Amino acid sequence: MTIGRVNAAKFISRSLGEPHDSDFGGEEAHQLFNAAHANICCPPTGHRISWSDCYGGADMLPLTLKADLFLEFNGEPRPLPGHLTEEQRDRALRAQRLATRIWREAHRRNIH
Repeated sequence: MTIGRVNAAKFISRSLGEPHDSDFGGEEAHQLFNAAHANICCPPTGHRISWSDCYGGADMLPLTLKADLFLEFNGEPRPLPGHLTEEQRDRALRAQRLATRIWREAHRRNIH
């Protein structure tokens, strides 16, 4: 008997629950992280994975895991790639600042 593939995304909750989601920036924070992550992953020369797939991959994660996309294991911001435009770099820097704040607060609240 063959067992079909299981989509793990339906088992990952995008929500941390209240008041955490609202405290960490809510839907606006989700959109900032999603777009900045997709910009970092997809250089203008192209990539095997589309921008919208990278956006969607980040979209299914809760804010604490999205913050980890922009930070090293110790909570410091990761270096940004050189292919980002000025607007994309500004967005990524805002995402890093928010990620640092979320990472610290999540550790304080013990929800990391």
